Amino acid sequence: MLFIVAIFVVITVAVAFVWFAPTITTPRIIFDVRPDRPAPFGYKMGWIAVRSIDTIAVVEALGLVGPVISNWDSGIGTVYDDQLGERRLFVSPPVDGWTFVVGLALPHPMSPAFIDKWTPMLDGLAARFKDVQYYFSYPLIDFYAWAKYTDGKLVRAFATSDAGTVLSRGKPTREEKALGLKLFELRGVRERRGDAGGEIILHPTEDHVMRLAAKWSIDPTTFGPASASQALGWIAEAPAHWRPERLRKSA
Repeated sequence: MLFIVAIFVVITVAVAFVWFAPTITTPRIIFDVRPDRPAPFGYKMGWIAVRSIDTIAVVEALGLVGPVISNWDSGIGTVYDDQLGERRLFVSPPVDGWTFVVGLALPHPMSPAFIDKWTPMLDGLAARFKDVQYYFSYPLIDFYAWAKYTDGKLVRAFATSDAGTVLSRGKPTREEKALGLKLFELRGVRERRGDAGGEIILHPTEDHVMRLAAKWSIDPTTFGPASASQALGWIAEAPAHWRPERLRKSA
């Protein structure tokens, strides 16, 4: 009798394992590797534009983790996904000589209360590539940023949020001025006066970020089948040291 019960127990455990196995194994994410043409991005997104056709060199320069081949459709879909895009980036095939690193996992300028992860990332990239540009557009928190490096040197960097100017380095470029942005901390409508007595000016919007990208390199919201031939890029995870860290207060 005990022998029969033991057999039933073994069978029950075996069946249970087979039944629950799909739920206890780690899911494997498979990205589409069929070459396709560029897909647009830019709104509610961050990206780096690097003047290079060597995509794997860009992956290596940034220290991205576990790169896997992916086409445009899977890559852009991943970085816009709330879960998949939290730690992943898409490194695109070249478009007109530019490689794009796309994703909200990119570091961005933050308040002095946080360790600066943004500057070292861009400085390191600019040391290896002639032209490096950074853009971030996220209207949900009224955050907009851009930066331009040429020949390894910072030309201009600016970031603003709903709390005001986060960062401003270098003089506003001719292209920025052409957009009508004086980039003061006061915001609003031209030719009105605020309580502080200074001119209230137009605050940056997503449209300004895209228009500036078009002047400095390429506006990625215009990408489509005619932008480049079919090709493949890379999906990779952002390195752990990019994660935001607060500065520790000294005793």
